[in-house]
Amino acid sequence: MRIGPVAGVVLAAGTSSRLGTNKLLVDLGEEAVVRRTARRALEAGLAPVIVVLGFEASRVAQALQGLEVTLVVNPDYAGGMHHSLRTGIERVPADCEAAVVLLADMPLVTSAMVAGLVERFRQGSAPMVVSLYGGVQAPPTLYARPLFPALGRADETGGRGVVRDYHDEAAVMEWPPAVLADLDHPEDVERLRSPTPE
Repeated sequence: MRIGPVAGVVLAAGTSSRLGTNKLLVDLGEEAVVRRTARRALEAGLAPVIVVLGFEASRVAQALQGLEVTLVVNPDYAGGMHHSLRTGIERVPADCEAAVVLLADMPLVTSAMVAGLVERFRQGSAPMVVSLYGGVQAPPTLYARPLFPALGRADETGGRGVVRDYHDEAAVMEWPPAVLADLDHPEDVERLRSPTPE
């Protein structure tokens, strides 16, 4: 059984241009979107939790004050998510057996979901645990350390390319499709302000 620590890498560097404002800073009633994602990663037992910043880095960092997270800035955030993925994976400590990569703008991902990925990893030998939502693959995704070099070489497809290359070896966790709710329009924000389970 795998017993080493599992890190979290929260990708929080994007410009969120479709909403017209920084979606990571949208108030969901009690906290900003990015804070909810980072908090749930911590509550799931990920350690350390590395948050990759870029667009409006200082404002996003302020929203994370008080949480025990490691902040790292990707200066090339406009070049694509794969640069942020590489930046985060490079900061995962050597003693970590794996890392869970999360998107900061998926506030319906719960701590129980993240913990479920880790538990599945610990119980088996798969190099990767992927999330499926009604047949659609999306983060969070757990990558074992042997896949880190591939993540570091990822092109603009980011982690999706690695998932494609190792899909036959991956373990799969199924989640409700509603978790993939968009956060691109004002009405999406209002819908997501309703309470969600932890």
